Amino acid sequence: MSEADKAGETAAKTKKPADEKMTPAEEAWDLAKTVFIAVAIALVLRIVIFQPFNIPSGSMKPNLLVGDFLVVSKPTFGYSTASLVYPLTRLPMEGRILQGASPARGDVVVFKNIKDGNKDYIKRVIGMPGDTVQMKEGRLYINNAAVQKDFIEIAEGVCGRGDAPMYRETLDNGVSYLVQECSGDEGGLDNVGPYQVPAGHYFMMGDNRDQSQDSRVTSAVGYIPEDAVVGRAERLFFSVNGEETKFWTVWKWPFAIRYGRILDSVE
Repeated sequence: MSEADKAGETAAKTKKPADEKMTPAEEAWDLAKTVFIAVAIALVLRIVIFQPFNIPSGSMKPNLLVGDFLVVSKPTFGYSTASLVYPLTRLPMEGRILQGASPARGDVVVFKNIKDGNKDYIKRVIGMPGDTVQMKEGRLYINNAAVQKDFIEIAEGVCGRGDAPMYRETLDNGVSYLVQECSGDEGGLDNVGPYQVPAGHYFMMGDNRDQSQDSRVTSAVGYIPEDAVVGRAERLFFSVNGEETKFWTVWKWPFAIRYGRILDSVE
């Protein structure tokens, strides 16, 4: 018998038959490896590429609704401690790394609000570093120029049970989006400013102008440092009516899912 035949015979004797069952210890180890790999992949994706985020309030109505789930892109603006996850948030890192772009006027972004325990907020970038932002009778002014604002309709039941006028704002860079005003042009934040945005900071506002705590409230939010930006909101991956359906009432979900919003881009 040749050496090759002997080696093949030895391998055949030691090889475990394909239909032989694994021991409980082997099954446990195999399951542990699978779980570890799945968690590792999910963690890497969350740290490096996308972070899931759900809309908990109506401050971005009518464009984002309570119960919307979306993905936030991290590579777009690079990485800072705000875009990492605990305990990496404690790293002694300043500034942003691998930054390909900066937030642009009109972007919808998630950021850490240091004045509210580093909670995640989602708003629209309105003021860039060095800008002057002001609200006059419900009209937005950037650098003393009124932003184009066109009436669309009176929307029913968008402010609790009340109606509200809906407008389309168009920024000087062409970004266009809807805003609603639950208190008309006389809300508590409709005549505020001017605000001078410091270098390295942004001025954020909600699209639900009369029901949004944003940079206009300097004591609670104020100007947002660039390092506090987590990433740009990109696309919805799920949406369920969060005002009528609770997380634990899963039996109601099939009737409350907003199927038409799934995979919509964030505008």
